[in-house]
Amino acid sequence: MAAAQGRLSDGTGGMDDANEEDLEASRAAPPPFRAAVDALRAARLRPQIEIEPTPAPRRLAPYAYALEATVVDGDQDLADGRLVLLHDPAGHDAWRGTFRLVTLVRAELEQEMAVDPLLPDVCWSWLTGALQTRGLLYGEPSGTVTRASSHYFGGLSERPASSQIEIRASWTPREGLGGVPDTAAHLASWCDLLAQVAGLPPAGPGDASVVTLPQRRGPQSR
Repeated sequence: MAAAQGRLSDGTGGMDDANEEDLEASRAAPPPFRAAVDALRAARLRPQIEIEPTPAPRRLAPYAYALEATVVDGDQDLADGRLVLLHDPAGHDAWRGTFRLVTLVRAELEQEMAVDPLLPDVCWSWLTGALQTRGLLYGEPSGTVTRASSHYFGGLSERPASSQIEIRASWTPREGLGGVPDTAAHLASWCDLLAQVAGLPPAGPGDASVVTLPQRRGPQSR
């Protein structure tokens, strides 16, 4: 997945307008889904995270909205990810609800960290911990944590070996008044996860207990 590109015009880390096709689809959607999407689009996040709408998958649920984000440091990309909000007004047995959040997060790793046998468990705990830290209720979590290494040969042999961590996950957000989950808070938790994977320091004094990955070697140039 390509990282999101370009800083937002207001510099606050909020959401740009979605493309016209997705906006038209959301206008025709049930009120709970429209409210959930509006909350995502109105969210304001820490400035190191650039976020923007992206075309949503069409076959996973009757209604879907997607965004992608990049964690940036100057002209370097430290981590990126994608978050998809799904909605089925009739409910879904596997979800045990009418909404589902699906995500992909990835970042480069230092070689010595890539071989740590506890790393997958730690990364999964970052996701659940980010949700719990904000007091969010959710159900049916599932996902995978994958480590991948690349070694280069021939014309690419001068490149150093690289490793990457990838977190794929989904969970059912608890629905609130009017059947609408607090998608803005879930988005903020997801961005907390992105920041941890990228090695950013905690966002505030209340997050001082968060342990992050150290700065990644060789982040991608923008």
